[in-house]
Amino acid sequence: MNKGPWYMIFAALMFSLMNVLVKELNRIPVFELVFFRSIFSLIYMIVLLRHKNIKPFGRNKKILILRGVFGTIALTLFFITLHKTPLAIAVIIQYLSPIFTIIFTSIFLKDKTTPQQWLFFFVSFIGVVFIKGFDESNQIPINYVMVGIISSVFSGLAYFCIVKLKNTDHHLVTVFYFPLISTPIMSILSFFNWKFPTKEEFFYLICVGFFSQIAQIYMTKGIQSQPSGSIMIFKYIGAIFALIFGYFIFDEKFSIQALFGIFLLLLGVVLNIFFKKKPYDQSIN
Repeated sequence: MNKGPWYMIFAALMFSLMNVLVKELNRIPVFELVFFRSIFSLIYMIVLLRHKNIKPFGRNKKILILRGVFGTIALTLFFITLHKTPLAIAVIIQYLSPIFTIIFTSIFLKDKTTPQQWLFFFVSFIGVVFIKGFDESNQIPINYVMVGIISSVFSGLAYFCIVKLKNTDHHLVTVFYFPLISTPIMSILSFFNWKFPTKEEFFYLICVGFFSQIAQIYMTKGIQSQPSGSIMIFKYIGAIFALIFGYFIFDEKFSIQALFGIFLLLLGVVLNIFFKKKPYDQSIN
């Protein structure tokens, strides 16, 4: 096994730790959480890029800016779902993003999508239906499930941009554009509903910035490490982390129906990756 899968597994663990802390910080408004996550990342990336003597603003500025915008929207909506739904549900709905990446590749770059892939898309979305459940007393509100799906759409767009940038910009520059875009936007939005964190909350916020930044770096390195979309499969180790942390930390328990929905969603995503004729990076260069 080359380093790519290990990068993705480590990134999944770091993202999982970040998710746990964000859920714990439910007193802090979402815009403020994204702001703190971004400002710590921005400082870290400026220091790192200067240390490595890498020009920070890159070459393909249009796609870099879009990567930052899409990532900002996706993360904000994802933090909302973390606060309003069980940890594992928020994380697993986010895993629809590679499906949307495939769809965007098909639409914008005329990359052929096979009939089997459309079937697998359907399987994943049926999984979402089972996760939500048919009983109105289900504790997972449909509006926040929809917020999670929209978040995954923007994550798919962000991943599309990351792979598009593979041959034009250093992976650290790609990572840098997220906090570069999100910090000023979130500083304005959080100003109107600011809540001063306690010492414990401030420590958690620092950890959120640290874990997420390490995760971003290793995820980007993983995506760009090999010429195959199959590298994304290793990202789904995060589903196991989410279920374990949700159960032991937040006492989250799911019905057989919800667990079946989780299985269907992940099955559809993974089968899509296996049956895709052209890997992402070859199709969008």
